[in-house]
Amino acid sequence: MTKHLLTYEDYAALPDDGKRYELHEGELSVTPAPGMRHQDILLNLTLILGPYIRASGHGKFFLSPFDCIMSNVTVVEPDLLYLDDSRLRLAGERGIEGAPTLAVEIISPSSRAIDRRRKMALYSAHDVTWYWIVDPVAQSIEAYHLSGSEYHLAATLEGAEARTLPPFFDLALNPSDVWQ
Repeated sequence: MTKHLLTYEDYAALPDDGKRYELHEGELSVTPAPGMRHQDILLNLTLILGPYIRASGHGKFFLSPFDCIMSNVTVVEPDLLYLDDSRLRLAGERGIEGAPTLAVEIISPSSRAIDRRRKMALYSAHDVTWYWIVDPVAQSIEAYHLSGSEYHLAATLEGAEARTLPPFFDLALNPSDVWQ
């Protein structure tokens, strides 16, 4: 049996029905809308990172829903995206066309395996330099750095102490501001 791979054109033709669609190497992925805890953390990170990036005058920050078109058969919608100055040219009307500097995924009960395995593999295959996995249950943020073709854990925010996470080496994240 021949497997039919979907393309960006197929993806763009999907109905606007409130579901979260992505293409993972030509396969359609559908996940439920995120829950309240996920959205609270998304808002908190937006309120922390957005002003920081704007004040720095470097790069651009995006939050979902915003297409990240990695290839004609891979389209994802990370919860947060960051483009450093060298990648700003990738932002366009359709979304980001290529790899962002940073992709952030906030784990939901339905996305744990997808975010930790499948998306990590997709992001590394498409050269996303930094990948954060935000785990509301563990109250941790793992910052991974792409080295060669694999991610390596570079830093973790956990516990009560503020700390910096790459690629934002001069922004101390206070855990209470993230998890409140």
